[in-house]
Amino acid sequence: MKIALGSDHGGFHLKNAVKKHLEEKGFETYDFGTYSLESCDYPDYAERVAEAVVSGEYDFGVLVCGTGLGISIAANKVKGVIAAPVSDTFSAEMAKKHNNANILAMGERVVGEGLAMKIVDAFFDASFEGGRHEKRVNKIKAIESKNL
Repeated sequence: MKIALGSDHGGFHLKNAVKKHLEEKGFETYDFGTYSLESCDYPDYAERVAEAVVSGEYDFGVLVCGTGLGISIAANKVKGVIAAPVSDTFSAEMAKKHNNANILAMGERVVGEGLAMKIVDAFFDASFEGGRHEKRVNKIKAIESKNL
């Protein structure tokens, strides 16, 4: 499985830790930046990762900023993205099982590294359940098609 990663300066350290964790678990990753702690704008990295996932080049994405909020909002502006900002394992699991999220977003200032690895594992261990959830996800996609 190929995972696209991205962060701003506020998520730089956690993104690097997630990258290492995913690679140790056998995932192929690509880091779309940022590559330093120099101040930068999270929408730039959200867009790069979102487009890489929607194009099919990467299966899923992981985005990190200070809170996980701004970077997920930006990613969700790309048609076809369902980016879920999460700070607990249950939400990470449900984002995949019920919402068919294709991008996981976290905040470095919100979750510690240990919890972040558990969140990543919960997300990637889960699978979309379809069924009644597929009907709801399709309604989300209809709203997206009408408005984006």
